Amino acid sequence: MSTQVLRKDDHEAGSTASSAVDSTAGGIAGELARFALELKLEAVPLAVRERAKHLLLDAIGLAYAAHATDFARVALDGLSVLGKGDATVIGHGRVLTARDAMVMNGVLAHGLDFDDTHSRGVIHATASLLPCVFGVSDGRPLDGAQMLAAYIAGMEAATRVGSVAKSGFHQVGFHPTGVVGIFGCALAAARLLGLSQQQARMAQGIALSMASGSLEFLQDGAWTKRMHPGWAAQSAYTAAALASRGYVGASAPYEGRFGLFSSYLGEQRGNADLSLATAALGDKWEIDEVAIKPVPACHFTHAFADAGAALHHEWQRRGYPLTELIGRIARIRVKVPEGVVKVVCEPVANKRRPANAYDAQFSVPYVTASALVKGRFTLDELEPAALRDDSVLALAAKVEYEIDPASTFPRHYTGEVGLELASGETLWHREAVNRGSADRPLSNDEIVGKYRANARRALSDARVEKIRETVLALDTLPPGTLHRVLGEAV
Repeated sequence: MSTQVLRKDDHEAGSTASSAVDSTAGGIAGELARFALELKLEAVPLAVRERAKHLLLDAIGLAYAAHATDFARVALDGLSVLGKGDATVIGHGRVLTARDAMVMNGVLAHGLDFDDTHSRGVIHATASLLPCVFGVSDGRPLDGAQMLAAYIAGMEAATRVGSVAKSGFHQVGFHPTGVVGIFGCALAAARLLGLSQQQARMAQGIALSMASGSLEFLQDGAWTKRMHPGWAAQSAYTAAALASRGYVGASAPYEGRFGLFSSYLGEQRGNADLSLATAALGDKWEIDEVAIKPVPACHFTHAFADAGAALHHEWQRRGYPLTELIGRIARIRVKVPEGVVKVVCEPVANKRRPANAYDAQFSVPYVTASALVKGRFTLDELEPAALRDDSVLALAAKVEYEIDPASTFPRHYTGEVGLELASGETLWHREAVNRGSADRPLSNDEIVGKYRANARRALSDARVEKIRETVLALDTLPPGTLHRVLGEAV
């Protein structure tokens, strides 16, 4: 299929780029619909299938880790106002309507900001596709293999659509997990609901009018980002249901004159590459490119957490007390990719003194300083007492950022930390490839270890292992099995 980069003059002239991808297959939406509906699970390499199940396990562990948080409790209370239902909420049982359960399960999976990220698409695709696939299959005669196939199809589509923007959504204030996640979910829902290719095209066209997700939460640590994946899932379910009954959606939701990229990218639309939406579809598996988070914070901060921890341990190896390091640091320089500055470095005052845990997770100064002081960055570093640690805040106030011209972002979320001491000595550490990325991946065994650590925050060891065994056998499960296991109340 012929595609091209969107240019400003194309947009203003009525989208010349549209004609470049228009075909009898129905453009990008048609090609994605064909792939999503025709995909055979047995045609997916075994390693990809196994990785997909481990990505789901990771997200489910996070849902349990988030179970007792304030944001989860409030979200469940708020959604309950809309009415009770018989759809499964992970760890809570059958308490909400189907679409509200999708929102809630998305909040649980994404709320700790510890879930996987497709690096090039900069999208947390599992956090929307898990609630969608889990929700659509709830109460329907759909077995685990059908759920897994729909998840994989949705992941392959969402990550590619996200990649088209080349990280541009963040630059103009949109959160791609919400804005893009809905399209992968629409295709997964279309597959599970048995839609035709034309109906799956229409589902994507309907989804265009529902795509949403603002980054304004970065200004004050608002909770809104946590609902974006689940909102994408329930909106996609709505779009697919409407399409199944003949509701007509936009025919060119991606390449159209007012399509996703022309409308949402603003001044960044000239960088969009539409060819990435379908590149090597079915031959190259983007699930292999999904990064697992080893650090519970925005992926853009991970290199700084690891660099700070490395410098902490280097100082210890030299035999100096930590208090001496803190007192001797005159300035901390961090080198960041230009594309992440608006998310994790600005506004500077907010980032140096985060108001709450969510603020902290999107702060290079706080993450760097915390890792320097403690030699790690875990969920414990997001507790209220940790956020008030004077030694951490004193170092965060000394962090200054500069653009890293050598960064390979978005392929890698690079980071470099330099300590300038009062004596004139400097200590540097660079993370050129972020830990957990496709080029430095966590193994499946490491993912299981992360799952266990998270799930144990809410469950007994016996239940942790039962869930692990169930999820990793997903493609052999009869209908309803996963829902019964995950629906048991904590």
